[in-house]
Amino acid sequence: MKILIVLTSHADLGTSGEKTGFWVEEFAAPYFVFLDAGATITIASPKGGQPPVDQKSEAEDAQTADTKRFYKDPIAIDLVAHSLKLSTINQKDYDAVFYPGGHGPLWDLATDENSINLIEGFYNHQKPIAFVCHSPAALVNVKAKNGEPLVKGKQLTCFSNTEEEALKLTKVVPFLLEDELIKNGAHYSKGNGLESYVKQDGLLITGQNQASSAAAAKLLLETLKGKK
Repeated sequence: MKILIVLTSHADLGTSGEKTGFWVEEFAAPYFVFLDAGATITIASPKGGQPPVDQKSEAEDAQTADTKRFYKDPIAIDLVAHSLKLSTINQKDYDAVFYPGGHGPLWDLATDENSINLIEGFYNHQKPIAFVCHSPAALVNVKAKNGEPLVKGKQLTCFSNTEEEALKLTKVVPFLLEDELIKNGAHYSKGNGLESYVKQDGLLITGQNQASSAAAAKLLLETLKGKK
């Protein structure tokens, strides 16, 4: 199995003066799910090189067994530090793609043409695509073969308006992801904001929040292995 992981390259949290990037747990948990299953993993980002890390995801209370394992894994750290440029990636070389979250994707992956084309390529070639937390932002401009939004009529989830309100960031983010996906015709649902909640609609897999990272990754593996 060859799995592509796409990380954000965006570091600024709007005009708040704060920084963002990718959320460590949302990368680490899927990474080790895939690694332990024997997958070959490639990491890419719009700009390539070291993607920015959301510093809040490095706080002590945000750590998990997977993040601690990541910090001790020089191979994983090096892979992230030398992510490939998205413009060099071809879906033909991979079996599936996973997008970790963090707020960064709201700004870059939502409109990145290379990412949009990549997702459409994976989906149109019957390959599973998975997103967690804020990374479903990468879907807002993705089209189906008929020209309509890919998410139209699809069951999915993402970081909810309620969760964004709890962070007091509703006025900082460029758009509320839940609203944007619903506007594009998605059938949105959510669980308890503190617990894992994942949805699958065919090849499309989405997780609501960082607690959903491992579950979304496992669902991607199961789909890849044809169990679903």
